[in-house]
Amino acid sequence: MIEISLMTAIVAGAAAIGLGCIIALLIARARQTSTQNNVRNLLANARREAEAILKDGKLQAKEEVLKAREQSETEAARRRQELSSIEQRLNQREENLDRKSEAGERKEAAIDARLSDLEERRIKLEAREEEIQELRNRRMSELEKVGGLSAAEAKSELLHELEEELNTESGLLIRRIHQEAHENAEKDARKIISLAIERYAAEQVNEMTTCTVSLPSDEMKGRIIGKEGRNIRALEAVTGVNILIDDTPEVVVISGFDPLRREIAKRTLERLIEDGRIHPSRIEEVVTKVRSEIDSLIESAGKEAVYDLKLQHLEPEVVAMVGRLKFRHSYGQNVLKHSIEMGHLMGMIASELGLDPAVARRVGLLHDIGKAMDHDMEGSHAVIGADFLKRHGEDETVCNAVAAHHNEVEALSLYAILARAGDAMTAARPGARSETTEIYLKRLEKLEQIANGYRGVEKCYAVHAGREIRVFVQPSEINDDEAMQLARNISRQVQSDLQYPGQIKVTVVRETRCIEYAK
Repeated sequence: MIEISLMTAIVAGAAAIGLGCIIALLIARARQTSTQNNVRNLLANARREAEAILKDGKLQAKEEVLKAREQSETEAARRRQELSSIEQRLNQREENLDRKSEAGERKEAAIDARLSDLEERRIKLEAREEEIQELRNRRMSELEKVGGLSAAEAKSELLHELEEELNTESGLLIRRIHQEAHENAEKDARKIISLAIERYAAEQVNEMTTCTVSLPSDEMKGRIIGKEGRNIRALEAVTGVNILIDDTPEVVVISGFDPLRREIAKRTLERLIEDGRIHPSRIEEVVTKVRSEIDSLIESAGKEAVYDLKLQHLEPEVVAMVGRLKFRHSYGQNVLKHSIEMGHLMGMIASELGLDPAVARRVGLLHDIGKAMDHDMEGSHAVIGADFLKRHGEDETVCNAVAAHHNEVEALSLYAILARAGDAMTAARPGARSETTEIYLKRLEKLEQIANGYRGVEKCYAVHAGREIRVFVQPSEINDDEAMQLARNISRQVQSDLQYPGQIKVTVVRETRCIEYAK
């Protein structure tokens, strides 16, 4: 039974395996058949699609060919039309050229005819001019015989009359311009100046550095000279000045061009006289101390001036140079006080004129800074001061105003014009400046000499301490218009030939007096 069961199991297993193989074989054949069918279907579909694409491509190609043919036909038609239009324009232009050529030929013929006509006229005119010139020469000869004057003499007389007429007209023009200027500007100018003077009424002190030192007794002269002159030689060597000791009682004269050296020598000598100890080593010690004090005083004076005018951003070298003006005088007027006063006046006038008051005050303070160094350098103080300020970074407007305040360079701004006016105002007021008697008398003589040098002047007088020259003219030789021109000529010559503080007024007086006596 066991064997039968085993055999049965084996048979059943073999049958199952066989059946499985048969089923697998059938499945594989079925798959192969299906795959072949799919391939055939795919091939058929591909053929159909290819045929459809080919048909579409042929259709599109035909359409493109048709479109290209239509475009070429359209372009050919357009080109034919353009060529036709160009041909028409060329034909029209050719016709126009033909017409212009005909017109040009007609004009050329007309021009030739005109030229021949003009040539005939020119010949006739030349002949006419010769006749006129001959008649003119005859007329001139007859006029010379009748008038008793040659052509040159008549021309000279005519020119003289024209010159007198032009002088009269120029005098009238000058008078009219002066009248208009006075009418339009004098009122405003007076108002501005009066406001400035009213607002700044500074105390004026006419100071002058002295070159003499008072001595307590004549015995002090010997001590100052020292044994064999060693004290005075040491003092002169250290201070750089000359000490003059003469027969004048109780006075020693200090002579020096540099005002700072003169001030140092003066203070040194005063301290030595007060102390009583005078010898070379003591002199050097006192001079060193005085120089230190002077430097401090200069710096302090410069800072006070800058603070007084409310200025900012000034270089220390500029402030120190401003302080040195404390020891400079011009015609007896202290230059530092003059500069401070001018700064205030310029600032107030600038406010009235709509300018920047700070810039105007800056120009006023710095305008004479060159006087602190002009004894060490060549050139005028205005140009030297402007160069110094330019080297220390000052604005070009300020530098130009400083350089131009004496008309030595061209004024490039209103501040330069204002500087000239302010300088004249502070210098020309009474008591501001003083002169030596010799210079004063020479200026008066030169003023009268200039005025007497003009035609028609009868007499002249310098009045008001040389601030005015009054010229009396002969009314028979000088008329009113010529008097106006004479005053202008004299003022110009005075301005160019003389050096003077402030300004000089020129007054020309012309009067006619008719006197009769009743008997």
